[in-house]
Amino acid sequence: MNVRQVIPRDAIPSVNGPEFGSAYDGNPDDRVVVFEPESGPVRAYPVRYLHYHEIVNDEPNGQPIAVTWCPLCGSAIVYSREASQGTLEFGVSGKLAADDLVMYDRETETEWKQSSGEAIAGELRGESLAVLPAALITWNEFRERHSDGLVLQPPGGESEASGPGDDPAPIDYDAEPYRAYFEHDGFGLDAHRGGDSRAWKRDDIDPKAVVLGLESDGDALGFPLPRVEDAGNVVTASIGEIDVVVFAADGIHAFEHLGFNFEYEDELFFRADGVRWHGASGESGGGRQLTRLPARRLFAFAWQDDHGEDGFWSPE
Repeated sequence: MNVRQVIPRDAIPSVNGPEFGSAYDGNPDDRVVVFEPESGPVRAYPVRYLHYHEIVNDEPNGQPIAVTWCPLCGSAIVYSREASQGTLEFGVSGKLAADDLVMYDRETETEWKQSSGEAIAGELRGESLAVLPAALITWNEFRERHSDGLVLQPPGGESEASGPGDDPAPIDYDAEPYRAYFEHDGFGLDAHRGGDSRAWKRDDIDPKAVVLGLESDGDALGFPLPRVEDAGNVVTASIGEIDVVVFAADGIHAFEHLGFNFEYEDELFFRADGVRWHGASGESGGGRQLTRLPARRLFAFAWQDDHGEDGFWSPE
């Protein structure tokens, strides 16, 4: 694995002791990472802020979590901060592993690959962080579904992502430091900085196609959003011992499959067992709730780096 130091440690500052409120100063179609704690209001973490911080160390009602985001990999993953040495606090190491964020914990200085949650160097090498259920949806959808939900308030400060060099600069959350990268075909750090893209030796999946990665009992399967859309916006599969249903609805979402025959109805809704189901939340019109599965949302190239060329779902 190619690991390289790109910027100084903590030049991109993690958020520690985050503050929350009901108001958000961004646009309705801004994406937010949504986490539902074991108790208390649902929380939203705007990607608009995560561009400049990449990690939020949070503890909703005593549940220690790390909300993580790697812009280069498009990877939004929420992890438990519990490990064999206790509760960890994470920071941005300034290193990349195959163009993926390398986190470090401040307790043992172990380094962790963000997309896989695996400790790749240090005292805890070989351990893996537990993935927690989360979703990536628009702010507008979040507010409509969770009227009493809380949203991360602007952390402020300085970040390397704000300036042209390696030194932190004052943050302007209205700027879009990765807009050109997301709009162009190239991928990886060099492409982001205007250089050559990494090679991509397949034409059936775009390297920056959005993928939802699921793992169970040692098996892993990534669901490319375009393939799910082409299959009618809903697919079912088995991963290890778990049957899953995956919806394309304001992003891509995976739930435990109860055996219903889901049929696409319109932009966000599916029909099964005589009622409508909301594909992004798993809620039914009859008050039932599908169980959201722990998942990794990321670009196809990052999933392939971790799981190989055959790690993608495809229709039979």
